[in-house]
Amino acid sequence: MALLTEVSTEEEEFNHGASEIEVKMYLLCEVNVTDRSDLLLLDDRAVLLAVRAAVERMHGDYGAALCSIRFSVKYLNAHTGIVFLRFPKKCYKLLWSALPFITHLESRGKRIPCFLNCLHVGGTIRTCQKFLIRYNAKQLQRMLPECKNEEEKQQIRRAILSCSLIRSNKEQFADESKSEDEDEEE
Repeated sequence: MALLTEVSTEEEEFNHGASEIEVKMYLLCEVNVTDRSDLLLLDDRAVLLAVRAAVERMHGDYGAALCSIRFSVKYLNAHTGIVFLRFPKKCYKLLWSALPFITHLESRGKRIPCFLNCLHVGGTIRTCQKFLIRYNAKQLQRMLPECKNEEEKQQIRRAILSCSLIRSNKEQFADESKSEDEDEEE
């Protein structure tokens, strides 16, 4: 019986140590505003406060307390509106479900109407970055048919080729762009 209690004590210590390890996740979001110049007014504190307020409105004190621990804005690009949010895995659903209820951000004394579009959920910043590169390449490819002249097309093609994940597909892209040019000529 002494052996049995020693094993169970070791298991309890092992499980207790594992519960202290906090698994973090990252949410890749895009801030959508009507006036693109308003993006330059954004700062990470404004996004952080808006998300916390939305979680508190939707999930009460429990949600606010759960998401206030180790929740942070890891990256904000004021030119593109891309935001990386880091948070504990256990509050993932609370945070994600509150995002649609963010209707504005308050930054530098100005109320900016906006909404947050969740693009990707990842376990590491690196996976979110890889997704963002692929997402931007797809956005550029969508812009290609809307170009007004050949110079704009060349700029977008260079931007697509500069994406590090697409570099291995340069030949495929060159073939696709040639076929598009041939289609336009016909």
